[in-house]
Amino acid sequence: MNPLYNAAAIGLIAAFAVGANAQEYPTRAIRMIVPLTPGSGADIVGRLLAKKMGEAWGQPIIVDNRAGAGTQIGTQAVARAAPDGYTLLVQSASHAVNPALYKSLPYDSLKDFVDVALLASTPYVMVAGGAGPYRTLGALIEAARAKPGEVPYASAGIGTSTHLVAEYFALLAKVKLLHIPYKGSAEAIQDTLAGRTAIYMAPANVAMGHLKEGKLIALGVGTERRTSVLPDVPTIAEQGVPGYAVNLWFGMWAPAGTPAHIVNRLNAEVARSAAAPEIREQFARLGMEAMPMSPEAFAKYVRAEIAVNQRIVTDGGIERQ
Repeated sequence: MNPLYNAAAIGLIAAFAVGANAQEYPTRAIRMIVPLTPGSGADIVGRLLAKKMGEAWGQPIIVDNRAGAGTQIGTQAVARAAPDGYTLLVQSASHAVNPALYKSLPYDSLKDFVDVALLASTPYVMVAGGAGPYRTLGALIEAARAKPGEVPYASAGIGTSTHLVAEYFALLAKVKLLHIPYKGSAEAIQDTLAGRTAIYMAPANVAMGHLKEGKLIALGVGTERRTSVLPDVPTIAEQGVPGYAVNLWFGMWAPAGTPAHIVNRLNAEVARSAAAPEIREQFARLGMEAMPMSPEAFAKYVRAEIAVNQRIVTDGGIERQ
């Protein structure tokens, strides 16, 4: 047989095999681990997309909340899982915060995972209890300067993005706040509503309902410019904290070694599902928007975010855990 013909035939067979494998996945239920509590931004995004993707594939995608240790417990579970596409991680920007904030992690944020897709983003909004003493950002800053280390702020846990962005605010505003970590956004929101903490840098999607009801007051948004999600709320930067610009995003990862055809299939289905009118409508209602991106572009995005967080920790003198 002609060697060139033989090589071409082998190539066609290999390509067919890859295509067949891509078509076969998934053949059973997929477990989507969210290392945060139910009601968190990552949980909401994960559940919306899991339902849509599961319907398209005819296979259930089961959301498994494994909160704790600053999202390390659930993240480590994915790092140790088989790289077959049946265990996925849906996490917030905390995935890019942890390498900067922790001296050591039970996994390598880059080497132990393959970047699958950027799912969505939502602005941070600094909220205070509707019945609390702080009605403006200026009043909060004034109180924090008068009582260094006494004004408490909530976070969704040590090492979460809500922790770091609040510390970044304190750095730029030149104030010292008292950190009160919780197990997740739901608990942080509840104690802010109850007045047990003064403020929370909340993802807009988990605060929108309370803001509309007047139970929470928006002191400022963390975006560089005013956002269409909360058009009447001034940015934190324009209220005397120049340079403050942060955004919360959510992504999907798989264990390192997951075949490229599975990663690409997941990425394509995420983009297709996120573009569905009903998902776009639900995202908009929650103050989120889809951010389609190839696996390669997402990998670059994650690395850039890790570098930014490392600068924040270093320049802010934030103590590593």
